[in-house]
Amino acid sequence: MSIAASPEHATAVAARPARRLLSEERIANGLLLVLCLALVVGIVLPLWTLLSKAFLNAAGQFVGLANFGAYFSNPILMDSLFNSVWVAVLSTAIVIPLAFTYAYALTRTCMPAKPFFYALALLPLFAPSLMSALSLVYIFGNQGFAKGLLFGHSIYGPIGIVISQVTYTFPHAMLILVTALSISDGRLYEVADALGTPKRRIFFTVTLPGARYGLISAAFVVFTLVITDFGIPKVIGGQFNVLATDVYRAVVGQQNFEMGAVVGMILLVPAILAFVVDRATNRRQVALLSARAVPYQPKPSSRRDLGFTAYCLFVGLLLAVALGIAIWASFIKYWPYNLSLTLNNYNFQRYEPMGWAPYFTSLQMAALTAIIGTAIIFTGAYLIEKTQASPVMRAFAHFLAMMPVAVPGLVLGLGYIFFFNAPWNPLNFLYATLAILVINTVTHFYTVSHITCLTALKQIDREFEAVSASLKVPFWRTFRRVTVPICMPAILDVAVYMFVNALTTVSAVIFLYGAGTKLASISIVHMDEAGFIAGAAAMATLLVGTAIGVKALHIVLDRFVFGRLQAWRQR
Repeated sequence: MSIAASPEHATAVAARPARRLLSEERIANGLLLVLCLALVVGIVLPLWTLLSKAFLNAAGQFVGLANFGAYFSNPILMDSLFNSVWVAVLSTAIVIPLAFTYAYALTRTCMPAKPFFYALALLPLFAPSLMSALSLVYIFGNQGFAKGLLFGHSIYGPIGIVISQVTYTFPHAMLILVTALSISDGRLYEVADALGTPKRRIFFTVTLPGARYGLISAAFVVFTLVITDFGIPKVIGGQFNVLATDVYRAVVGQQNFEMGAVVGMILLVPAILAFVVDRATNRRQVALLSARAVPYQPKPSSRRDLGFTAYCLFVGLLLAVALGIAIWASFIKYWPYNLSLTLNNYNFQRYEPMGWAPYFTSLQMAALTAIIGTAIIFTGAYLIEKTQASPVMRAFAHFLAMMPVAVPGLVLGLGYIFFFNAPWNPLNFLYATLAILVINTVTHFYTVSHITCLTALKQIDREFEAVSASLKVPFWRTFRRVTVPICMPAILDVAVYMFVNALTTVSAVIFLYGAGTKLASISIVHMDEAGFIAGAAAMATLLVGTAIGVKALHIVLDRFVFGRLQAWRQR
């Protein structure tokens, strides 16, 4: 009998696919294990160190709730807590109606130039949060040309904080509400019209109930962004104390790390609550649409469309002015006495010992964050969604990937101080290096990018993996040759998102930079502290120009280069 026909040979041939599948599963499990370990180091251990620090004294001894007792018995610190809450509530109460009306105009009317107004509303996303505060200083500050409009009140304090926060959080709320209002069943409106229901009643009985989960989600997001933001109250808060500035003062000014940890835990509460509510509302929102739902198509109405166009133009111009004044002022010789144009404010050596170095450091950090972060996040999402790795491992990796969205940047930065700067930590050599800034920023913005990648991967039929397995093609080759080209638009979106946010972030990195790794966003804070507001405006203008330039490049590449990879979708 020949060797080919022997039973032993047949058994060996049959065992090869099983061994190959087992080998691929082990590789996938190994890669997922590496991802989980990285996320544990990046988010879990810093948070654990922060939480444990709140229960220790300066000598490292366990003191239970003594630090919390000291905090809540201090009337000055309690004032900061009260100030933070009421400013966040007021900002939310202002932003949500404004953003809802704007989103309604974009989704439920036939007004012209919708893409233009949509882009106009997104402008604040390309600037550091504190840039609107710089503009307000130029408009309503001690030398502002419109300070009389405040009727003797100062822009430095709650007035300035609320106005700046409204500008900063508006696009975040608008994006959520546009999504909520886009998910609607047109049949409900057809039935209401057929029954002769008045437009106002349709709005209150159909439109608002359909968008209620989006409204709740947007409200919690805005509240959390305001109460945890550091840049705006630092620039325009004056003597009005809030939790975010208390953390900065306790850690940087007083070296009171234990009290900083207590305030950090307090800041964590609204963020976690917002995350839980957002997850719950998202699940309920999906249930609003059935398989037979018909997309709503608004009907033209000249008076309504004209009114909403005027509203969007007014709000959009206010948002543009909130950035434009600071940009204009960065080219002014001496505000407001000599309004002739100059480039002297861009000679940063006059205000900052390191000159232009922080800007180039920011570019380097943002580029590394975009490249490394996108590669890790997309690969991790693929391992979770498309491989045959252990279900337990995949679920745990997904859980870790969702954690950063519930942690404010300031709290994450605090956790990194306590964890990476600890003498017992073998990774403490990373502290104050560019590497820790990249790790922190990737971790901070991990969740949104992870969800984006998962959404793109879920749209790809699992038959690709099934066919690859039947042809004995390893999953990493399918990933490289099939999945990555198909998902290139989502990958580009994630890369740009990571780059822009890394470029403009303040709170997450304010505690982590070193002498040679100072970022442009931190330089803006320091120049404003020193009274060099023109230099701060110039540096902020550079960041805005860079962020918008990168987004414009993304649009060009997506449409004219990588768009060819997606031509099959149009067939």
